[in-house]
Amino acid sequence: MICLDRVGKTNGTTVHEYTERDVILYHLGIGAGAGDQEFVYEGVHGGLKVCPTFAVVPMFEPMRNLLPQFNVPFRSILHGEQWISMERPIPPRGTFLTKASVPAVYDKGKAALLIVETETTDNAGKPLFRTRASLFCQGLGGFGGDPGPKSQAPDPPKDRGPDFEISQDTHESQAVLYRLSGDLNPLHVDPMAASFAGFPRPILHGLCTFGFVGRAVLRGTCGNRVERLRELGVRFTSPVYPGETITTQGWDTGGGIHRLRVACKAREVLSNAYALVEEV
Repeated sequence: MICLDRVGKTNGTTVHEYTERDVILYHLGIGAGAGDQEFVYEGVHGGLKVCPTFAVVPMFEPMRNLLPQFNVPFRSILHGEQWISMERPIPPRGTFLTKASVPAVYDKGKAALLIVETETTDNAGKPLFRTRASLFCQGLGGFGGDPGPKSQAPDPPKDRGPDFEISQDTHESQAVLYRLSGDLNPLHVDPMAASFAGFPRPILHGLCTFGFVGRAVLRGTCGNRVERLRELGVRFTSPVYPGETITTQGWDTGGGIHRLRVACKAREVLSNAYALVEEV
C-alpha cells in the first residue's frame, strides 16, 4: 500500500554536476544531429545552447529517492504529465541544486497519482527552473483518497491550420541512447519490463518525446533562441515506439501561448500540450 506520511514534505538538496558532454548527450538523445551545431558542438560560435527540456535531467535522482519513501516500486510507474517553467537559460556546464517534494497523492482507483515538484538553482542559489511531474503508480490506488482535480486545456483552434508543423524521425536505438541521461526505467529497454507494463515492446521515454517537442517548439516559434521558451506542459496519452516519426503542430493563440498537437501518424501521443513563448 502506498505510504502518505511524506506528502507535503521537502527532501534535502540533491547536487547534480554536469558539463557540455552531458548536455550534448542529452541533445543526441532527443534527436539532435550533426546539422544542429549549436546544440551538439561545444566549440560553436556563440557557445553551446541548452534545450530548456534539459530541466528534467536533475529531477531523475530526487524522484528515484522519493519513490521508496512512498512505498512505490520503480517498475510500477508510468509518466502521466510533465511541466517545466524556466527562470533563465541553462548554462552549458555547472551545478544544479534541486529540492523535491510531493505536494499531493491522488486516488485513481487502480492506480495512485503521485505529484512530484522540483525547484532547481545554480551553485550560487540563483533560480534556474521548476518542474512538475504526475506519475501513475499502478496497483496502488483504491486507498479512499481524493481523486484529484480534472484539468483540460483548450484544444488547438479547429478553424485554421497550424502556424508550424515539424516532423522528426526517431530511430530504433533512441530509447537506449536517451536513457544514458539518467531516465533508467527498464520498460524503455527491457522487453520483459515492457510486457509487465502492458506494452508489446519497449516504448520511448515520455520525457524523450517531451524533448523532441521542445526542439520542435524552439525551431518552429523561437528561431532556436532558447531564452524565449518559458514553459512547456504536456499530458502523455499514447506511447511512442522507437523508429516512429513524431509530428508537432503549433497554433499561436495570443499572449505567447502556443497550443500543440503531437502525433505519430494519426495517433495522438500528447494532449493538453502547450508552450509559453516570450514574445518579441
